[in-house]
Amino acid sequence: MIGGMIAVVVGGAGLGAYALYGGASADDGTRAASTDQKPEVKTGPLSATEVTTTAKAFLTAWQSGKVTEAAAATDDSAAAKSLLTGYTKDARIKDVTLTPGTPAGDKVPFSVKATVSYKDTEKPLAYDSALTVVRRTSDGKPLVDWHSAVVHPDLEDGDKLVTGEAGTPPVKALDRDGGELTEKKYASLGPVLDGLREKYGKKAGGKAGIELRVERGKSAESDDLSDKTLLELSKGTPGTVKTTLDPALQAAAEKQVAKKARSSVAMVRPSTGEILAAANASPGFNTAFQGSLAPGSTMKVITASLLLEKNLASADKKHPCPKYFTYGHWKFQNDKKFEIKNGTFKASFARSCNTAFISQAPKLKDDDLTKQAQQVFGLGLNNWAIGVPSFDGAVPVQSAAQMGASLIGQGGVRMNPLNMASVSATVKSGTFRQPYLVSPDVDGRKLATASRTLSAGTLSQLRELMSYTADYGTAAEAMAGVGGDAGAKTGSAEVDGQKKPNGWFTAYRGDLAAAGVVQQGGHGGETAGPIVAALLKTGG
Repeated sequence: MIGGMIAVVVGGAGLGAYALYGGASADDGTRAASTDQKPEVKTGPLSATEVTTTAKAFLTAWQSGKVTEAAAATDDSAAAKSLLTGYTKDARIKDVTLTPGTPAGDKVPFSVKATVSYKDTEKPLAYDSALTVVRRTSDGKPLVDWHSAVVHPDLEDGDKLVTGEAGTPPVKALDRDGGELTEKKYASLGPVLDGLREKYGKKAGGKAGIELRVERGKSAESDDLSDKTLLELSKGTPGTVKTTLDPALQAAAEKQVAKKARSSVAMVRPSTGEILAAANASPGFNTAFQGSLAPGSTMKVITASLLLEKNLASADKKHPCPKYFTYGHWKFQNDKKFEIKNGTFKASFARSCNTAFISQAPKLKDDDLTKQAQQVFGLGLNNWAIGVPSFDGAVPVQSAAQMGASLIGQGGVRMNPLNMASVSATVKSGTFRQPYLVSPDVDGRKLATASRTLSAGTLSQLRELMSYTADYGTAAEAMAGVGGDAGAKTGSAEVDGQKKPNGWFTAYRGDLAAAGVVQQGGHGGETAGPIVAALLKTGG
């Protein structure tokens, strides 16, 4: 009896509970929702309301000094809290007013107005920034996508803002004629001037002032960037640093890159290594000195010197230039699949025949090109000391198809305009002279050297190849009117994801050598060529 009663009660309780949830009869195939079922996670694009509400919550909390609350509105609260705390404590920024602009999708621009205060000195601060709202995967909550650039656009992740005595005194940078170099006068020189201050500020005899500055952290993005001054509260006393830049050539370089988006150029003096000009269409990063890009067929200058030395080619002897050549299971071809029948090596170089070079890969060792670049052209040893940060080129040892690709400036080969200007300078002078922006006499630093030079016969043939290319080859149109003792080489470097290749051009005339790149520009003779040729004419 007791067991039966219990069974009835339990059964009745179950039916009662089911009825509370509006259940139907058991045979309709439905079941009651479990009381512990997890809430549905919202997915899909953010609504305009979600974007504006999230941005408003973050900006309001930041403006009100509620750091913890502002950080909680981001997807990395720890990093946000640290930087926002430092914004007040280390950067000494107060009276912050944040004004959101009109959202564009998930991105919300905003303006910042504030005051920087240090001891008895105050100065207004104003700049624009932006934030992006994202949906958190775990629960669908909209949050600010946290990066340091939200706080200030000049910050990379890992950087911080600091106000105080400048880490280094200011410098007054001069051109070779004694004129002052300023970013206002030469738009490209911002990173160069920052680098000069970092390197020579304490050595040039100046006195530090008070400033708000970006102190770079340890992130990969910050490795090649110098600390940056954002606001001077009080001026220091600058020291003086003289550079090798030529004012007329620098002005010409600035003018030329302004005509082509994503272009960069550098010019050196072959007889000394002095850097005469450097300019970038995108002034935020010094691609001319620090870029790391595949140089395409301009690399054939180095490869040609190798083939000539090893008697695998001779300027006026017949040399194969088939439509295709397979090496390391890769099928290489020429632009538009052209071929040169019964042509000379000079003709192949002038027309930039890829297969003429890759066809010799089976006769080369994997490290031959690397050694040639290092020993003759001073590249890839990471030992240049030009006076500001620079990338010295890279020609890694590779094998099979990647080694073949390296012969035509693809694969793992990486260069910038300064590197390729130096290549032309080495051909012109016969000796590698490390480019420099500040004389080594200023600080006693040691310039890089190459361990050997090309033989007179090889050098003569290499100059003949470049001269013929400038007169009759792919560089002829750009070099028309340059005149004099000139040589050149064009290049196009394919880059994954780009519709157009990067266009390269390197050339010399007299005691001048220059190289340029136009990223996503197309063939070098049509894009970078006119920039380089204009500089050679200016300096002529």
